[in-house]
Amino acid sequence: MVGMFSAMWNGKRRLRQFGDLLCRIDGSRGSYGPSEGLRPPQDDIIVGGERSRWRLAIGLLTLLCLAASSSQLCRAQESSDQSWTANNQQSDPNGALNPIRSHTTHSDVGGHVVDKTIVERLGPDGRYVPYSEIERESVRVNDTTVRTVERSYGRDADGQRTLTQQTQEESRSSSDGSKQVTRMTSNPDANGGLQVVQRTEVDSKVVSPGVRDTKTTVFSANGSGGLGATMQVEERERRVDPATTESTKSTALADGAGHWTVSEVRQGTTRQDADGMTKEERVLRPDSNGQMAVVERTVSKEPAGGQSGTTETYSTNVPGQAGDEGLQLVRRESTAQQTGASGERRTTRQVKQTNPGDPAAGVRVTQEAIDIVRPGANGVDEKQSTVVTTDANGQMSAVWVDMGSSDKPEAVKVDTKAATKNK
Repeated sequence: MVGMFSAMWNGKRRLRQFGDLLCRIDGSRGSYGPSEGLRPPQDDIIVGGERSRWRLAIGLLTLLCLAASSSQLCRAQESSDQSWTANNQQSDPNGALNPIRSHTTHSDVGGHVVDKTIVERLGPDGRYVPYSEIERESVRVNDTTVRTVERSYGRDADGQRTLTQQTQEESRSSSDGSKQVTRMTSNPDANGGLQVVQRTEVDSKVVSPGVRDTKTTVFSANGSGGLGATMQVEERERRVDPATTESTKSTALADGAGHWTVSEVRQGTTRQDADGMTKEERVLRPDSNGQMAVVERTVSKEPAGGQSGTTETYSTNVPGQAGDEGLQLVRRESTAQQTGASGERRTTRQVKQTNPGDPAAGVRVTQEAIDIVRPGANGVDEKQSTVVTTDANGQMSAVWVDMGSSDKPEAVKVDTKAATKNK
């Protein structure tokens, strides 16, 4: 959540990074991560006009609400009949940002999953008015095939609901562990009809014991009424031993002349043992000579029990520096969780980043978020999140409060320590 709200203050670039982070966090559960295909940029579904901070906040709130239901949607065949609702309202006590609120409903009946999120903003007359809406429906066709349709709606100048984007997906799995996904993204044309603007094809298969290869190809509109291949992502995940998994992901872009150029390579290692989990990832991109060079390194540590954790990011791109000083710590994010005797759950997240005005001083606190969940009556939890950001002088610059309620069942936690011992 800290990363999410940080995106709100850093603009569209950070919003896209949050979308990518969300995909990676939920990737192991069938999300829209690279191994499942690439989503179009989130700003493509925003109806014209200047993208101010509160519009970014609305997009982030929508992503947050959908994240809560993505795993159930992608695993419809594994869930029992259930439904839940969630309500959120976000505001800035200082009045700098326009308040927004959302209402999410989730229904899962026999593998037919329907999620709907409505986002409203405060209008000029002091009343909340609809701003955006996302509907997602997933149906299990048979034991191997799931079809999903997602529709995004905005509001026109007259306040009428209008379709801004539609995505259709078909996922097919086999008993040997292979999986194929086809995703079609369409936008309305000038006449109101739907025009396919992107197609994503994913082919994932187990090539040997403990080794999975996934190839994703993205086809985008070529300006001539057709689609052309514009991106390829090749990923390999290999289990080295019961406690260690290595992964490599290579992204190549088409140059328009029939050639592919590697733009990025990510190399990761995940280790899980009785003490907890450690993840390391290196990012390589072409340097000025066209050679692949390490430009970023991320290290995440989560002790056994999952009550705390830290993520450190090292980069050659240090604000305020030329960029030739090698890898330096630019961001540290820490998380601590506590559970009270009454069942209250408190999560504190703190973000430290480099000060562009004094990069040699190291990282400083730029944001802190406190999430509190209190058990309520009839299984409805009350939630409150407070996010505080600071400026370059360490002074509080903004406060963002998110309050809501939900009767969504708590996710089942797996004892990874016990699981490791049993392997």
